Amino acid sequence: MATYESVIKITGAVGDLVFYNLNGKNVVRKKSGFNKNAFKKSPSYEKVRQNSSEFGHCSKIGKAIRNSLDRYIKEAGDPLLYQKFAKVMTAIKDLDTISERGKRTVENGLKTEEGRVLLREFQLGTTNNVSGCVKIQDQILHKSSECASDQAVIVTIKLDSENYMAEYAEEMITWNQEQKIFFKKYFSEDDLLLYFVVLKNENDEIIRMGFI
Repeated sequence: MATYESVIKITGAVGDLVFYNLNGKNVVRKKSGFNKNAFKKSPSYEKVRQNSSEFGHCSKIGKAIRNSLDRYIKEAGDPLLYQKFAKVMTAIKDLDTISERGKRTVENGLKTEEGRVLLREFQLGTTNNVSGCVKIQDQILHKSSECASDQAVIVTIKLDSENYMAEYAEEMITWNQEQKIFFKKYFSEDDLLLYFVVLKNENDEIIRMGFI
């Protein structure tokens, strides 16, 4: 890109050059060599097509999950959370060793223990993660005695990766003396389910949250 001075103001393409005005300056650049037809069909663009397809998949899956947690994401107050979550979705997708390149999915990545760990370790903003505080076993939410919390919200997310949609159900619970409680079963075990837990104090303030 270069600027130019001329008494004649040119806008548009002339040969291989494109003239336009940018922030009050006359700018000229060479036409891009990008060809839409070649991108779709040329073998030399194969890896680019694969990366583009997987990037789009991760972006849509991430958006479906984030939409289910919108109110808690706002509480996190992290303006870069979108980019951070897209990055972890990509890392989880990379763990899919079943599908060929260009067709790898977050769903298959989440079927691995490594993928689940990446999701559990993801931190929303500066809010502490629930990792090590709570766990799920046989439809029971357990809380460690060392983890201070008066109430919890458990969000069950049913992820439809084919249609890039998510259904979710929220349940508020109050801990009993045994620090464990049954929670409702909203979806079939055959579905791809994610669990997100929010721990609160007696003033209804969030102290920890994250996937488990």
